[in-house]
Amino acid sequence: MGRLGELEPVPRRSTVELVSDELRSAIMYGSLEPGAQLGEADLAARLGISRGPLREAMQRLVQEGLLVSEPHRGLFVITLDQGDVADIYLARLAIERAACVLIMERNRGEAVVRLTGTLDALVEAARQRDRVAMSDADQRFHQVLVSSSGSPRLERMAQTLLVETRMCLNALQDKYPEPSELVEEHRRLVDAIADGEEERLLRLIEEHMTDSIERLRTT
Repeated sequence: MGRLGELEPVPRRSTVELVSDELRSAIMYGSLEPGAQLGEADLAARLGISRGPLREAMQRLVQEGLLVSEPHRGLFVITLDQGDVADIYLARLAIERAACVLIMERNRGEAVVRLTGTLDALVEAARQRDRVAMSDADQRFHQVLVSSSGSPRLERMAQTLLVETRMCLNALQDKYPEPSELVEEHRRLVDAIADGEEERLLRLIEEHMTDSIERLRTT
């Protein structure tokens, strides 16, 4: 980073990165439904790109586990069963627990400031009882939590898991917590970081994930 006010080159994103984001978002929000087959010609036309970068972007999502390649059939969006739901949240627990430990070792103040901003968005979405906005704010909170750890590898690992989490919630909206309950769960996490109570923070993040597993298992 340069001196304050000094101009620096603006990062440029490749077409493949942009297309990967578009496909990831379409899977996350359900525009590309679980089990849907991806047709190259149709997607290339809809995105206004050639097939080259589209193929590369789709292969990235295969590597991330969001698409699966079936021999002689093509590429399909993954489907998730009850075992996958539990596995997703247990994997998230491992990553977010590690992120919490790093946060407590590093700049807790910065993490609290960043998380408070995302909590405000969750409070507003909950006030309006907007389930989609609540899901967006919930996901953003956990992205910021992992990002605040300062570990780019944890952040990369969390990305796919958060998309898979959103796929679960799209199918199981009736099992989403009540707005006030969801806000309180996240507020307690921020308070534990602000108070410097690592043991309480780790207990809360574990309860947050295991409670989610139980809610979704009842469907």
